[in-house]
Amino acid sequence: MAAPGKILFVDDDPNLLAAFQRNLRKQFTFDTATGALEALQMLKTQGPYALLVVDMRMPEMNGVEFFERARVLAPDAVRIMLTGNADQQTVVHAVNRGQVFRFLNKPCPPEVLVPTLEHGLKQFELLRIERELLEGTLTGVINVLSEVLGMAAPEALGRGQRLRDSMRRFAAAVDASPLWEFEVAALLSSIGYAAFPSRLLLDLSAGQELTLPEEKLLRSAPKIGHDLLNRIPRLEGVARAVLYQHKNYDGTGFPLDDCHGDEIPLASRMLRILADRLVLENDGVVKAPAYEAMAARPGRYDPALLDACFVCFDAYLMQPIAADRPVKMLNIDQLIAGQVVVSDITTHDGIALISAGNHLTEMMLARLLNHRELGEVNEPVCVQDPGPSSTASAPPR
Repeated sequence: MAAPGKILFVDDDPNLLAAFQRNLRKQFTFDTATGALEALQMLKTQGPYALLVVDMRMPEMNGVEFFERARVLAPDAVRIMLTGNADQQTVVHAVNRGQVFRFLNKPCPPEVLVPTLEHGLKQFELLRIERELLEGTLTGVINVLSEVLGMAAPEALGRGQRLRDSMRRFAAAVDASPLWEFEVAALLSSIGYAAFPSRLLLDLSAGQELTLPEEKLLRSAPKIGHDLLNRIPRLEGVARAVLYQHKNYDGTGFPLDDCHGDEIPLASRMLRILADRLVLENDGVVKAPAYEAMAARPGRYDPALLDACFVCFDAYLMQPIAADRPVKMLNIDQLIAGQVVVSDITTHDGIALISAGNHLTEMMLARLLNHRELGEVNEPVCVQDPGPSSTASAPPR
């Protein structure tokens, strides 16, 4: 019995498609299309398809061209090519451009076609399982890294959470993709802070003047973050975005290399704008004065992105605390992950454990419970339930 999944046969020969209907309808679930354009429309309206079986030579476009376009609409589908004369150049193009799983010569007898379709469907299922495992692992790694950052530098995580929420909307506005990569780069933009001494982070949080060695150490944070993230499969793009987040559009800034202009990763250019705008907002500079202040810094920002940012956020960046959501007064053991801290959670000595604006994580909750066990935390605390924008995008399939 064939593995589950739907097949799409594409061929301009109606007699061949009719033969598929007669011979295969009891064994497989499938649709047929008599041309490439019809098939592309079916991918949009009748998918998803696990397996695409396509003739090489069709009048509207050939099989390789179809597969190239189909990859956008059905990136996970396994591809099989039907051809009457598979010369070497056809094979090379199909493999390199169309990512073809198998070739079948026409006419293809049932004793060859049926096992190939079964193998293709099983391959789709294997890829699906592998993808889900990878997605789950990657999501878990990202969550652990954010928890580590929250333990070492709660303020940095809160900043990253707000940058992530703003980046989600900004990236969608400029049609940047993959969206999840931009969000993760914003969330973990300060992951390098996890390697810094706690005293330095406390001084930074309190606005203390830093020494020259301390300032030099802070400048190394993007490189530390890059080196950590670059070791994780599928986070290479995130790592590069973190590395170049302090690079100016004219090529000045860090790191000290020749990268400039549009050579700088798009996520880095966007982060540069969002992070500096967040600093201005924290200082009370918003709306038109914020734009004027940033536009008066020649060479620092991508000018098109700067304009796009103030179109996307004409007043403020995304706010974690919302005036239209009720504030809850809860004890520590009543808090749940994801809630937004409305006012600083402090110890009896006035030390801020978690600052206002942070989304609570599981590790933060564990830390608060430990402080409560020792009788060190002020209760109740003020929180809000999260808004819809606090849900992160998933890594791509």
